[in-house]
Amino acid sequence: MKPSELSKLRRISQVVFLLLFLSLLVQTEFRSPLKGIVGDVRLPYPVNLFLQFDPLVSLTNALATHSLYHGLLWSLVILIATFFLGRFFCGWVCPLGSLNHFFSNLKSEKKRGLRLIESNRYKKWQTLKYYVLIVLLVSSLFGGAMLLLMDPLSLLVRSLAESALPAASLASRGVVDSLSQSNSGVLAFLAHALQWVMSVTFLSFRQPHFRQAFLLGLILVVLLAANLRVTRFWCRALCPLGALLGVVSRWAILGLERSAANCGDCNRCLLHCQGGDDPIPSAKWRKAECHLCFNCVSDCPSAGIKFKFFPAAAATLEGPSLQRRKAFTSVAAGLALLPVLRASTSFSAERNARLIRPPGSLDESNFLARCIRCGECMKVCPNNALHPAWTEAGLEGLWSPVLMPRIGYCEPSCVLCGQVCPTGAIWEITQAEKAWLPATSKPGAKPISLGTAFYDRGRCLPWAMATECIVCEEWCPTSPKAIYLVEADVEDARGNFKRVRQPHVDPARCVGCGACEFACPVKDQPAIYVSSIGESRSRTNQILLQRVTREPQS
Repeated sequence: MKPSELSKLRRISQVVFLLLFLSLLVQTEFRSPLKGIVGDVRLPYPVNLFLQFDPLVSLTNALATHSLYHGLLWSLVILIATFFLGRFFCGWVCPLGSLNHFFSNLKSEKKRGLRLIESNRYKKWQTLKYYVLIVLLVSSLFGGAMLLLMDPLSLLVRSLAESALPAASLASRGVVDSLSQSNSGVLAFLAHALQWVMSVTFLSFRQPHFRQAFLLGLILVVLLAANLRVTRFWCRALCPLGALLGVVSRWAILGLERSAANCGDCNRCLLHCQGGDDPIPSAKWRKAECHLCFNCVSDCPSAGIKFKFFPAAAATLEGPSLQRRKAFTSVAAGLALLPVLRASTSFSAERNARLIRPPGSLDESNFLARCIRCGECMKVCPNNALHPAWTEAGLEGLWSPVLMPRIGYCEPSCVLCGQVCPTGAIWEITQAEKAWLPATSKPGAKPISLGTAFYDRGRCLPWAMATECIVCEEWCPTSPKAIYLVEADVEDARGNFKRVRQPHVDPARCVGCGACEFACPVKDQPAIYVSSIGESRSRTNQILLQRVTREPQS
């Protein structure tokens, strides 16, 4: 195959995998209300496919939990292929790498020529990603997965799902509304056509909103904009997945072979080099940095560069050039990271009462060891109830999912978050195991509890203002209802007594779904709120003593 055809094939591969990634991300939702549906609902597509093929996610998951969640074995496909081909994933498959590649090609003409060639030479700061990888792997070995928020696939899913797609949805709805309000029949028809096209492509059945959406979007914008200065800056300097694949690629049998006799020292091989791997004959080629973009081969006017199996390795650096002192420092940082983070009172001694995790979540230490902060569970939540944590779980829990009942509640029939979680931080449960619907729960099954609701009687209308209100009781989905009403004679501001029904919570029945807090008409600060106490995933964060029945001795 000609070098130019290889580059063309690589571009086609990048476009195909990027479109597949975006398509699966858009399909990470159930496109109609789940309310009242009986029976488990499953998404028709493997929406977490890319994360299951991610070797970094699989390796850290195995180190942190001493096991491997089902589906993550698919990452062996990438690892085995890297053993033979090198870092093909970075140049041919990775959606974030493809976006970086695209924006790198948008450099202004001032950056062309000799300045561009010089910028594509190997730089010492490219080893930074290997030190990040060391810190990540060492901390994972002791149960910490916080740095997986730097995984490129997790980063891209999180930024697009919680910032870019909601922004695009909001803008699209605004355009459609503006067109539909026009007196022109043509514009009205166009509005209906756009509405239909968007509804079958990326538009959600309701507009999602996420906390920190601006920050998450800004991070992606900054990373993409950095490519206008340095070609594939993220991939060269920071990407821990690229570092892992670079280490594995040292044993690859496909490599670069150069002919000094055919080289005219034009340095055109550096003009569009994506990895900064020094393909020029005057320097050693750095195999661990090469993305297999084949631009150097197609740009060479004298055919002095070619890729082949089992090339001559005399002028090749097989692995990354790391400094021993910095490597030991990275190991020490990885060892210290988890104890320092968990020494904070926010992890155990003074845990935030509003740290409400999705149904099926593991206990907090195991949850944080598995959660990669990808945002899949937040994207799939039909009620927009899950949001990225900020301070609720301390620094270690940054951007992990937390339930925000004031924005949305946990739908009784929904178990989608466990289906899309790629690592088992949220266990894949069924409606019967969740046991919130009498029609699907097994007799005597104990429902999964996310927490317990409490009343602020100083804000509750029947308690504080002698005003009838039973909204929370009406919205309570449990059967029998966890919220019950007790009639009482209360005195109003004029000294008149009136009979109102005052709500109470039965903590033995409350599952902490947040529907009552979501529906509370006191909008600024609700009169009823959900706390994590009583959650099923914790043996200690309980409010009720469990009775132990003893069998009579004979």
